[in-house]
Amino acid sequence: MVRGILRVYLGAASGVGKTYAMLGEGHRRAKRGTDVVIAYMEDYGRPLTRQMAEGLESVPRRTVGYRHCTFTEMDLDAVLLRHPQVALVDEMAHTDVPGSRHEKRWQDIHELLAAGIDVISTVNIQHLESLNDVVEHITGAKQHETVPDDVVRGADQIELVDMSAEALRRRMVHGNIYPRDKAETALANYFRAGNLTALREIALLWVADRAEEALQRYRHDHGIQRPWSTRERVLVALSGGDEGDTLIRRAKRTASRGAGGEFLAVHVEPDDTLASRSSGLPACQRALVEELGGTCHTVTGSDRAHAILDFARQVNASQILIGATRRSRLQRLFSRGIGEAIVEGSGDDIDVCVVTHSAAAHGRLLRMPRATPR
Repeated sequence: MVRGILRVYLGAASGVGKTYAMLGEGHRRAKRGTDVVIAYMEDYGRPLTRQMAEGLESVPRRTVGYRHCTFTEMDLDAVLLRHPQVALVDEMAHTDVPGSRHEKRWQDIHELLAAGIDVISTVNIQHLESLNDVVEHITGAKQHETVPDDVVRGADQIELVDMSAEALRRRMVHGNIYPRDKAETALANYFRAGNLTALREIALLWVADRAEEALQRYRHDHGIQRPWSTRERVLVALSGGDEGDTLIRRAKRTASRGAGGEFLAVHVEPDDTLASRSSGLPACQRALVEELGGTCHTVTGSDRAHAILDFARQVNASQILIGATRRSRLQRLFSRGIGEAIVEGSGDDIDVCVVTHSAAAHGRLLRMPRATPR
């Protein structure tokens, strides 16, 4: 049986419109003749969401008793028996009532997918397991319901439902998210402008990384070697010399000039096992790269320039940053340096930036002793 397709609407916080978007997609597909049902939907008393659900078939929920209380859950067996083409399942991170077949709703969703049913679901960024501590640190609120990142990351389609902090707070004031008697408390606590802006940035960056993964797969699957400069990605080539700290800091500054920019450091080791191998990057330079948010990589190759260019194209680098040569002008007359080879081989798709440093030759023909002033 062909596995179903999972589409996830991701939001930064409650009230941005994830459920509304899910229902809207359900209507669009139903109008095209697709068999769509609401397997589970939570409107939280929001009139606009409730209106959007009208006209779509809904599978009745099952009633579950637990500790002398009554709860309603998605009736997984009823949805499987109905076997629609598309099931709308709200709140992926929800914890099912004890005694249910699965502990989490995302596990219910996986059973629907395994049965060949396409699923459209929703989740907030604060419910991703890896971000749980970050969100608690920012907002002061611990999220008890989480979903593994790989579950959301493994979705066939992820769509961000975005809204500015100001617009979301206005929705709260107008009573479109919580009842008016609860809105004032929410605005003074979890829904503070700073909290919402931080959550929005986290969501945007998470989705950007997911899009980057999809782009890298596409380029790999289609054999595309030429870099696509979708974001500023600076690759700094490090030899292990003292100038490394200068180059690393310059790479960080360069990458930070553009939104979503990043930098990587690469060091080339010789691939000839008979040759004396270099000692690699000093630990302090590796630590500095990581401290500034970059990543360190080691590649092997007999031709350092060729190895650096190959790696740059592999990681879709937009710019290579190298240190100015230490070789004198006389040495350069007889042989071509690594920097020159990188510049010549970069073509018109990768920029090369040569950074000066204290150990650079600075155009000297020979290192002559300074004349004694008279």
